[in-house]
Amino acid sequence: MASLMESASLFEVTISEYKQLRQCRYEVGLLKELWDMITVVESSIAAWRTTPWREINVENMELECKRFSKDIRGLDKEVRAWEAFTGLDSMVKNILTSLRAVAELQSPAIRTRHWHQLMAATGVCFTMDQETTLADLLQLNLHCFEEKVREIVDKAVKEMGMEKVLSELNSTWTGMHFHYELHHRTQVPLLRMDEELIETLEDNQVQLQNVMSSKYIAHFLDEVSSWQSKLSVADLVISIWFEVQRTWTHLESIFIGSEDIRSQLPEESRCFEGIDDDFKELVNSMHQTPNVVEATNTPGLFGKLEDIKSRLSLCEKALAEYLDTKRLAFPRFYFISSADLLDILSNGTNPHQVQKHLSKLFDNMAKMHFEADEGGNPSKAALGMHSKEDEYVPFIQACDCSGQVEIWLNRVLDTMRSTVRHEMTEAVTAYEDKPREQWLFDYPAQVALTCTQIWWTSDVNIAFARIEEGYDNSMKEYYRKQVAQLNTLISMLIGQLTPGDRQKVMTICTIDVHARDVVAKMISQKVENSQAFVWLSQLRHRWDEGDRHCFANICDAQFLYSYEYLGNTPRLVITPLTDSTSTSSLPDNSL
Repeated sequence: MASLMESASLFEVTISEYKQLRQCRYEVGLLKELWDMITVVESSIAAWRTTPWREINVENMELECKRFSKDIRGLDKEVRAWEAFTGLDSMVKNILTSLRAVAELQSPAIRTRHWHQLMAATGVCFTMDQETTLADLLQLNLHCFEEKVREIVDKAVKEMGMEKVLSELNSTWTGMHFHYELHHRTQVPLLRMDEELIETLEDNQVQLQNVMSSKYIAHFLDEVSSWQSKLSVADLVISIWFEVQRTWTHLESIFIGSEDIRSQLPEESRCFEGIDDDFKELVNSMHQTPNVVEATNTPGLFGKLEDIKSRLSLCEKALAEYLDTKRLAFPRFYFISSADLLDILSNGTNPHQVQKHLSKLFDNMAKMHFEADEGGNPSKAALGMHSKEDEYVPFIQACDCSGQVEIWLNRVLDTMRSTVRHEMTEAVTAYEDKPREQWLFDYPAQVALTCTQIWWTSDVNIAFARIEEGYDNSMKEYYRKQVAQLNTLISMLIGQLTPGDRQKVMTICTIDVHARDVVAKMISQKVENSQAFVWLSQLRHRWDEGDRHCFANICDAQFLYSYEYLGNTPRLVITPLTDSTSTSSLPDNSL
């Protein structure tokens, strides 16, 4: 073109501008720039392809590819229609997509099975090992299977979570052992309740249930099912074991440790001996296998425990029927726990051991005083009773505490009542023989208090009788007598008294104040008849000489005094609020 233009200028000839040639030259420049870019990209990718799988730095490669993309977008717009450009652009985009897939495949969750799944999805087979390079992965055309790769990796991550759960489960239960403590009497190693074990067992069962509900469970189904079965059996065995162990511990001291009950229930005792042998055999076998899962999953263990449990139930039923017969024989046994009753029955022939339960069977009998035998040791003949406040009351006659416990406890009950009644008989008779402040120290606090109330009722009735005879001031005279008696008691309280005597005087003083107030009320209301409601509504104790019994009357009701020993206990001050039915002056359980 330059030669022709030179010649044309010589001959002054007009020639073509050769636009195609100018365009061609321009395009060759663009083409050179494009192919330089293609060469750079292909050389970089070629270098990457030889990178071993484990050494692929996806992050750096992605940054490089993004720089390539930016440079490609910076090329002239003219080249975008060329196939070389679209090929380059497609190659960079595909390598970027593949690198994202490779990054996901580098997840630590990927296992060999996942590579096989990927090969099956892409239809390309290769060996995945240390020699594998990026080129081998790019042969899978990962840019065409981005969603499949993401799905496989997601599945792998979920499965790795399950692997972790199962690994922790295996580690936990490999090191989980039972702890034992020796039975105090037989030295048999018994399982010790372990809250951590129970809590771990429950938590792991919930974990396995959650794993089982996952849609990715397929690969671990057998292992998870196996763990579920093992822990379920362990849970059942531990639950029934503690139940059997608790019952065995409870019944062992009864059927093996108590000769009294063995003689009363010979057949059940023989049955329990068989249970005892079987249970000890299981305990020793369990003790030799300390691991929880191994021990509880011993074949046939649960069935044996169920058998022992059912046989123990029969023994418990027989024992319950036996206890009911004892309760019928001594009804106060109904008001104590079965454990206390069993302790009483197992020590039934030893009243000294039963004494600790007396306060549960009697209102205020803490212990008894026993006669000493020739060797100076306490015999089984009780001479008297002590209250919780340590007041001592001698029995009117020695009480024989030998034989079956319900029989001698009934004898104690009868002796206690006879003693209180006898003391009351003597106290009522001797009331006027000496000054009251001297008389009250001769008798137990309960007797002194009750007889004081008996004589108060009698004195008020005498005052009413004298009023009917014309002595109008008889009630006022009795009121002054009450005040004098109260002043005497107050003087005694100011003086020197033992704690027991002081409590006795204070109690009588409390009741006397109420009695004085009742008399003052009748005086203020000008009550002149013993049938007036103000008097009939009071709780009035009276002594019947014919029956030689104490009765308590209120309105038209009458109750026989029960003679239960109450000891030397304090009384609450009686106020109008607590005296709505006038029963506050009644000693607890005296009826």
